[in-house]
Amino acid sequence: MPLTDAAIKKAKPVKLFDGGGLFLLVTPEGGRRWRLKYRFDGKEKLLALGVYPEVPLTLARTRAEDARRLLAEGVDPSDARRAAKAARAERAANSFEVVAQEWTDKQRPAWPVGYHAKIVRRLEVNLYPWIGALPMDAVTAPVLLACARRVESRGAIDVAR
Repeated sequence: MPLTDAAIKKAKPVKLFDGGGLFLLVTPEGGRRWRLKYRFDGKEKLLALGVYPEVPLTLARTRAEDARRLLAEGVDPSDARRAAKAARAERAANSFEVVAQEWTDKQRPAWPVGYHAKIVRRLEVNLYPWIGALPMDAVTAPVLLACARRVESRGAIDVAR
């Protein structure tokens, strides 16, 4: 029988199964964690889908269905999640802000005293809030032009240049 929100809220420490391998693990401390039990390459595995109530029943079912879709394609959902996490970390390591900070640190010895702080401050005020988190391959001419126009609109023509 499928789970309901009322049954989830009343649950004592136990595993409540929803079907298709999806279950809610209720701990003695009262924690409620969504898990998906599946088999891949002949081995039983568990996939964490979130914590109730941050992940409601409908979202847990959607995440379980997405994982089952990956299994049908011959992909281990745990490996797919690990690969996605590594890709996010790679993109974060190559964000505009990280690359700009590396560049200013590298240029610091060649710049006059005080110039480094001035450039860093300009980046912090004019670019980081809008494009700091973007991966470098997403920083295109139109994106930079929009930033320059934003700076120009407040009257800082030299900085925009």
